[in-house]
Amino acid sequence: MSGSNPVAGRSPGAEVWPLICAERAALAADLAGLSDEPWATPSLCDGLTVREVLAHLTAGASLNSVRWLAGVIRCRFDFDRQVAMRLAEHLGATPAETLDRFRRIVPSRTKPPLPAIALLGETIVHAEDIRRPLGIRRDYPIETVTRVAEYYQGTDLVVVAKGRIGGLRLVADDGPFKTGSGALVSGRTLALTMAMTGREAYADDLEGTGVELLRERCGMA
Repeated sequence: MSGSNPVAGRSPGAEVWPLICAERAALAADLAGLSDEPWATPSLCDGLTVREVLAHLTAGASLNSVRWLAGVIRCRFDFDRQVAMRLAEHLGATPAETLDRFRRIVPSRTKPPLPAIALLGETIVHAEDIRRPLGIRRDYPIETVTRVAEYYQGTDLVVVAKGRIGGLRLVADDGPFKTGSGALVSGRTLALTMAMTGREAYADDLEGTGVELLRERCGMA
């Protein structure tokens, strides 16, 4: 039909999926060739190794809404228990198997009942939970990490972020992201995003009169 919109009918998250797949592929490439010992390194997720965080990402890309709800019921609405159960399902017997299982889900568009942008956020945040302890740095596309920062500044879904930055003014020095009012916190968009999601280590990368308050709030659930 003449004048029809080629984007009409596409799901709101359609343009986000290529970004998710690209970040998964980049993480898999960064971890290729890693010897067995580093896989036991503690991640930035309390109580989890970098290998376990990778298995958690695999689980998230293997769990549709029906299986997610079934797991919630099975675990009697104990969400932490469900996370642990699904992680164990995808860990594999060896680090090599853990990575191989993750590689298989790189193109997956399966997800729990969350918006695609939330899954992009989880992919980047958990990738940093792995990369930083291993001393691996990725230069993320600024457009991608800005989208994630803009998502987290307005939500407490899955992880407290909006509530953590109340009364603070966040300003990125490498991109257009800025939000809030109050004491200043400035730095790279990635560092702001990670601190918003409770990763205290990234407060070391930030500047401004609001940094110490944000650092204190990183202990919030």
